[in-house]
Amino acid sequence: MTEYNLRVKGLAQGPSVVIPCKLLVSPFPLAGFESRKVPQCLDAVVIGSGAGGLGLAVLLAKVGKKVLVLEQHSRAGGCCHTFSEKGFEFDVGIHYVGDLQESRPFRCLLDQLTNGQLQWEPLDNPFDRVVLGPPENRRTYPIYSGREHFAQELKKCFPGEDEAIDEFLRLTKKCDRGVWMMAVLKLLPFPLAKFLACTGLADCLSHFFRYGSRSLAEVVNGLTQNKDLRAVLCYVFGTYGKSPREASFSMHSLLMCHYLHGAWYPRGGASEIAYHMIPIIEKAGGAVLVRAPVNRILLNDNNEAIGVSVLKGQEEVHVQAPLVISDAGIFNTYNQLLPREVQKFPAIQKQLGMLRHGAGGLSVFLGLAGSKEELGLKAENHWIFSENNLDELMDDYLKGERDECVTRVPMVFAASPSAKDPTWEQRKPGKSTLSLVTFAPYEWFEEWKDGKVKNRGPDYTDVKKKIIQSLLEVVTHIFPKITDKIEYVDAGTAVTNQHYIAAPRGEFYGADHNTARFTADVCASIRPQTPVRNLFLTGQDLCSCGLAGALVGAMICGSAILNRNLYMDVTALNKKLKHANAKKAQ
Repeated sequence: MTEYNLRVKGLAQGPSVVIPCKLLVSPFPLAGFESRKVPQCLDAVVIGSGAGGLGLAVLLAKVGKKVLVLEQHSRAGGCCHTFSEKGFEFDVGIHYVGDLQESRPFRCLLDQLTNGQLQWEPLDNPFDRVVLGPPENRRTYPIYSGREHFAQELKKCFPGEDEAIDEFLRLTKKCDRGVWMMAVLKLLPFPLAKFLACTGLADCLSHFFRYGSRSLAEVVNGLTQNKDLRAVLCYVFGTYGKSPREASFSMHSLLMCHYLHGAWYPRGGASEIAYHMIPIIEKAGGAVLVRAPVNRILLNDNNEAIGVSVLKGQEEVHVQAPLVISDAGIFNTYNQLLPREVQKFPAIQKQLGMLRHGAGGLSVFLGLAGSKEELGLKAENHWIFSENNLDELMDDYLKGERDECVTRVPMVFAASPSAKDPTWEQRKPGKSTLSLVTFAPYEWFEEWKDGKVKNRGPDYTDVKKKIIQSLLEVVTHIFPKITDKIEYVDAGTAVTNQHYIAAPRGEFYGADHNTARFTADVCASIRPQTPVRNLFLTGQDLCSCGLAGALVGAMICGSAILNRNLYMDVTALNKKLKHANAKKAQ
């Protein structure tokens, strides 16, 4: 095994240290929950081991806090975990990550959270391809990284639309630069944050909030009449799960700017993220325990959080801690883990009334015989739409009858994790994988929610087969060489997500990313501190979805707990490292 030495500096800590960096590491088995494995004298307990939970635990561990992370599944990582079937390894949620240039604060943060051990591989350029229309009238538009390159290539595809493309980029950049106000509203004292929101001052100070309540479709349709260009400017809505008519332009701007300078994939697969976070937690005296379903948050007579209850078989095991941090999502936290009388608190009901559940997610996993070269798979993604009228397509599909709609899925994201990972061929020679992702309402599968996992009955299996067949008809036109190379195929539905990642209605992205969520009032109200003293929220429901959004939630939560601006810490450290690297290069 090859080893490298990386110099990394702990967040707001002392001098640099040399840490060995291993390549091609395999996910290690984590301990299942037992009371004897719970560390003594905990500083905090975290519910859920998604990126927001692990990230927060690492931030606390970096300042010497002893943290216990409890995960209900048998694998840690949330949507960052992987699973294996029939000799194939599949990622469930990390398809690509942006903003990872060496000089960027987000890269600095990820290096800190993994002690510099996690390595990233850039995707091809173009990294995305937008495919519109049926096979007989198919148009493919490549999406290139680099602000100028992105614009230049798009203008080649759409002559005469230079002004619309330039204005779109100008507006997205303005909104992205104004997102700092979201963190400010969540960290300021609540009365001051509400004042800024209610008086309109937040909107005046930040383009993010000025455009937060405007829909993506409204803004884009005002820029161009070209329907294909409209679709291309909106295509990435699938990364947060809201079609253009209801999506916030500001939220969309974050994603466009996140990927504007390229996309990356973790070497060794998505499980490497949790693999390199967990030792930091353990080194500080904490632990990450799986098969640890938290069934309720423990409160004292003053309704203050004092720990959690974990189900061990039919018995409850109580874990005491002065702080409880939930990465389980706001709906699970308030509706499932708190006593009924506390759920009825007006402040809790007001927060719940501001949010809705996101769309149910559906994934299809393909195991293929052959290398990426033999199958024509590349380190890129395909966003495939049956036509360019995205809102109408998604509305008709999501609001239609299940048995009819599963045969005509209008949107699918297709990507090959194996083609993106340079370690794959060494680990899984002669094999490849392809992941297909789309949306499907929870209601379509709700009748099987109490069924046995992997054995929910023939009717459920029949619905899955219809969806799989519908998606295969689409993607085999894009990847014709895979047609007779499929050795394994299965689908995960909304009830699958409900079981494995505890998504209450099978959503990938937590709370709905509609326009209302990105108003100043909602952003000021949904904050790390909850109406229950000593109970905090972290993860993607706090800010926005995805790896970056979940980690931003962890940073905001950590800042509130430590009473320290961790953003300033990371920014200062990033500048210091850039200066040091510049001096070395001289």
